Amino acid sequence: MRTILIAIGALTALAGSAFAAEPAKTVDTKMGKVLATEKGMVLYTFDKDTKGKSNCDKDCLKKWPAFHAGAKAKAEGEWTLVKAADGKEMWAYEGKPLYTYVEDKKAGEANGDGVGGVWHAAK
Repeated sequence: MRTILIAIGALTALAGSAFAAEPAKTVDTKMGKVLATEKGMVLYTFDKDTKGKSNCDKDCLKKWPAFHAGAKAKAEGEWTLVKAADGKEMWAYEGKPLYTYVEDKKAGEANGDGVGGVWHAAK
C-alpha cells in the first residue's frame, strides 16, 4: 500500500510539471532564433506597447493577432499574461505582449519583422 501511495505522489508531481511548459518555442529564421508558437509561427513585439500592457487595438489585432493564452494558462517566470484589446488574456515575454502576423503563411516566416519600424520578431 505504501508503494502505491508513493507512486501516486510521484505521478501527481510529474503531472503538475507537465502544465508548467513554456507557451512558445524557438525556431530558426533568416535572422537567427526567434520565439514562435507551437506550430512554428513567428511571434512579434510592438514598440508602442508598454511593459505588461498591450496597446494594439481591435483594428491592429486584425493584422497582428494576439498570442492568446488558454483558459488554464498560468504566468511563470518571464512568461506573463496581459489583457488584449479583445478582452482575452494573451502571453507576454519579459513583460512584452506577443503577436503573430497575418502575412506569415508558413512556419518560420518573419515577414512582420521591421514593419512600420515598430514590429520586431521576438527573441
